[in-house]
Amino acid sequence: MNRTPLAPALALLALLAGCSSEDPRLPGNLYEEARKMNLEGRSMEARAMMKQLVDRYPESEAAQQATKDLFLIEAFVNRDLADRQKQVRAALKRVTDALIRYKGKTGEYPDSLQGLVPEYLDQVPESPWGHPFLYRAYVARPVEEVQVKRGPIRQKFNTKLDGYYLACLGTDGLPGGEGLAGDILIKDGAPWTDGPYPPIPQPQPVR
Repeated sequence: MNRTPLAPALALLALLAGCSSEDPRLPGNLYEEARKMNLEGRSMEARAMMKQLVDRYPESEAAQQATKDLFLIEAFVNRDLADRQKQVRAALKRVTDALIRYKGKTGEYPDSLQGLVPEYLDQVPESPWGHPFLYRAYVARPVEEVQVKRGPIRQKFNTKLDGYYLACLGTDGLPGGEGLAGDILIKDGAPWTDGPYPPIPQPQPVR
């Protein structure tokens, strides 16, 4: 799996950059390749290549044309970014709603998203680009203290999966990143914006 959708474009650029920089055809070749990518719907790759073209050959006619094209490409990329993020959030909302209904019926969350199918979801959900969502159910309070009437406080072991982490790691499937590669983290149905998830309480009971 490619770690970034820009890899093919950057690899081609590196290959072409190995040619003589005196070759007047090189900027034009780069521009034509970037234009072809854009026509094929690979706008992010086209944007990366055109930016490299402008940086390396700013005085060339191809770079001047690329500068004009970048305004339109940026608009398309930003619109696509907004649409994709909207799709991801809608999919995650369907999952969290299904988890709420599941817990309301069973008293705990499922141990995997497969447990939501078919009663709560038609199929195991995934991101718009085909990556599975990461899900981890856990016992939020493995040990609880119980006050017995006129007696000492005793500890009670809890085995119900009453907490969960749900994450979409973006187009690259890796933690961190920006734009479409950015992460969307959810903890117990609410967005998590405080950095990495806190550690799961230990010890977790054996089920």
